[in-house]
Amino acid sequence: MKDIAEINALSEGAFIAAFGDVAEHSPWVAQAAAAERPFHDREHMIRSFAAVLSRADRAAQLDVIRAHPDLASRARLTADSAREQSGAGLDSLTAEEFARFTDFNARHKAAFGFPFILAVKGASKHQILAAFAERIDRSYDEELAITLDQVGRIIRFRLEARVAP
Repeated sequence: MKDIAEINALSEGAFIAAFGDVAEHSPWVAQAAAAERPFHDREHMIRSFAAVLSRADRAAQLDVIRAHPDLASRARLTADSAREQSGAGLDSLTAEEFARFTDFNARHKAAFGFPFILAVKGASKHQILAAFAERIDRSYDEELAITLDQVGRIIRFRLEARVAP
């Protein structure tokens, strides 16, 4: 775990190497956040990452969202995603549960054009399935806003795990 003084002293390249993966397969988020240094503390750093995502145009936001894997899938999982999904029990689904996740993932993508995203840290597979069911009938704008909020939560959790308070 790095402290904020160490993080502020990193070159841009070292910063991106250390934090370029917190926004799933989207190192440009870390690159833009690096330009906002020096950070006062971990919370300032987290807010900077969130601000970068918030200021991005819709196409860039959708690129970050679409870089996330389907829940309960093994495709393109980063180490963080694999750990988070495993912690929620998504690596040990029954055949019936896996079928439900696959169906919800497909329905969500068909309805919104991007994967269902939920910051699964601390959630059970049952809570995730309930969130799928609750969100599938939302409007596009509502679901996009919720999804961006969830991406922000994922970034927060990942930074909290790497940066000393």
